[in-house]
Amino acid sequence: MSTGATRRPADPRTAPWWRGARGEYYVAVQMVLFALIAFGPRSWPGARPWGPTVANVAGWIGFALILAGAPLALGGLLALGRHATALPYPVDGARLVQTGAYAIVRHPIYAGVILMSLGWGLYRTSWLVLLYAAALFVLFDLKSRREEAWLAERFAEYPEYQRRVKKLLPWVY
Repeated sequence: MSTGATRRPADPRTAPWWRGARGEYYVAVQMVLFALIAFGPRSWPGARPWGPTVANVAGWIGFALILAGAPLALGGLLALGRHATALPYPVDGARLVQTGAYAIVRHPIYAGVILMSLGWGLYRTSWLVLLYAAALFVLFDLKSRREEAWLAERFAEYPEYQRRVKKLLPWVY
């Protein structure tokens, strides 16, 4: 028998983790991709290695990307302080940070990790690691879309911040 009342969705803060209401599934996939980037296969059987000149140049570009990504991610993490979380759902008491790394890109931790992952793939001269890094970029793009919907609900100034600052790649995207 229906009472005609509509059910309200559960509060993401109190929902069990396995329901994924705060974005737990994004984090699970993210951890798998991190493991693949760090420890997964770097090549497939029969793949030809990169030529020495290309490998040398790629290694230096990769090293530069790692050096660029690390302070970006660390700056984002430090700016969030105790409010940092791997989940896209903002923690209670969180504040909107728009300075430091967050003035360069809206998701500096994601951006830094993407740059470091791409850098690692180039440094290791690995097409597979570059593929894993590309998958991580796609995941972070999807995860950030959900996160930004929650941030826009919580912070009235978020849409203006979105118009001013790029999302994942500084000055690009």
